[in-house]
Amino acid sequence: MNDQSPIERPAPEAAAAPAPAPAPKSERRAARPRPKALILTERAAERVRALLAARGKPSAGIRIGIRTKGCSGLSYTLEYADEKGPLDEVVEEHGVTLLIDPKATMFILGTEMDYVEEKLQSGFVFKNPNEKGRCGCGESFHV
Repeated sequence: MNDQSPIERPAPEAAAAPAPAPAPKSERRAARPRPKALILTERAAERVRALLAARGKPSAGIRIGIRTKGCSGLSYTLEYADEKGPLDEVVEEHGVTLLIDPKATMFILGTEMDYVEEKLQSGFVFKNPNEKGRCGCGESFHV
């Protein structure tokens, strides 16, 4: 007889487990939260509140937009908003409502709006991460 051990054959595998069913469309992974269109500092909110109070008539908030102006191409605009436009982006922060013109949204995503008072000037300052450059006087920017 043969002293060698018989060749071991693998045992037949158990029936393969069924593949998990794909997740129903309603159970998809949650979307990442959308970043804020505009970040408002407390100082800017205080100034907006003061402007709205001094206006003397009810307002939906302050509308922020952009227009073509200056040496670099674009400039921020601020105006009183009597009502919310159908496509306005609404930012409510520190008890203040800002409405962002839909044409301006893509240019100001992630921008911080602050209010600065210095010896020779005071006003709103925009820190925009999308800016590629600014003119020397600071009135306009480009993206």
